Amino acid sequence: MAGKADHRSFGHIRKLPSGRYQASYLGPDLTRHNAPTTFEDKDTAVIWLTRERAQIESEDWQPPAQRRAAVNRDSFAVYGKAWVENRRTRRGPIKPRTRAHYLDLLNNVLVPTFGTIAVRNLSPEAVDAWYATLPKSTPTKNAHAYALLRSICKTAVEKRILTLNPCNITGAGNTERARKIEPATLEELDAIVNAIPVRYRAMVLLASWCALRFGELTELRRRDLDLSKGIVHVHRAVVWVDGNAVVGQPKSDAGTRDVAIPPHVLPAIRDHLRQLPMAGKDALLFPSAKDPHGHMRPATLTKVYYRARTVAGRPDLAFHHLRHTGATYAAQTGATLAELMDRLGHSTPAAALRYQHAAKGRDQQIAAALSELAKGATS
Repeated sequence: MAGKADHRSFGHIRKLPSGRYQASYLGPDLTRHNAPTTFEDKDTAVIWLTRERAQIESEDWQPPAQRRAAVNRDSFAVYGKAWVENRRTRRGPIKPRTRAHYLDLLNNVLVPTFGTIAVRNLSPEAVDAWYATLPKSTPTKNAHAYALLRSICKTAVEKRILTLNPCNITGAGNTERARKIEPATLEELDAIVNAIPVRYRAMVLLASWCALRFGELTELRRRDLDLSKGIVHVHRAVVWVDGNAVVGQPKSDAGTRDVAIPPHVLPAIRDHLRQLPMAGKDALLFPSAKDPHGHMRPATLTKVYYRARTVAGRPDLAFHHLRHTGATYAAQTGATLAELMDRLGHSTPAAALRYQHAAKGRDQQIAAALSELAKGATS
């Protein structure tokens, strides 16, 4: 009969109107403690009470609610979120966009599998099994998620929560380009500049010939240009987080730099300055179309840029590939690795090396030019 209690030597079991069973007991603190859930059958309720009695007899007893809270505190979901929120680099807290990216990976890729597991119980077998289930269609996201998990576990090892890092799949945290980026030719770049609306032409030129990022371009102000010396000062960048523009430093210390503007680009920059709606030194060079004080959104540029690249016959050329184009051109001039790193704002040689490798593709052209030079000397 529903509601009839089972009076036992330890604990109390009651059948509910739903047919399920509720278990409770009077603890050493003289407080009644209920099981965290009801049970499908009486035997399962008895097992819970038996385990609780063993806890009391071992003298390690804590109230069930207190134990559940401790488990939640130690869970990967809680630890991972605290790790992201408190993450710092030598430059200070991580950037808002990086934090948002980490939280997205944490909540949508890692927590569904590891969220309720205590960090100390993470194992290589569990990590390997999770990694095997990741969709093959998102290799970059998979790599970022694995790298984040590995970094969180590395901190747990340093804090002696874990003995060993369970993330040991070689190369799982590395990203590889799905396809090789083909830089724009001079003719294609010229076609894009001519096809895009006038107010965006200087932006395309600075993105390509000075290899600037979108976030760096859209935070440039009049005071960041020194046209007498032909230099653009890159000291800030803007990122979009949850629909809001957040201004901060460039991606790394090396990202804060002065970039020489090729002389053939300067006339277009001067024309652009004359057409700007705002005249003050803090006026944005590439503001929002609706608000001269507001930052341009990526989607605003995308609409006009996609049409221009199609006219140029390069529907595959993303806007950030213009930076790749400019970097490749710089490498083809014979710039050293250190010079490329300085111009591009790279803090490590790895990225800049890609452009030097791309420049090696001109070796046949260089050899042919050398032969022409030799012919001239002997004629």
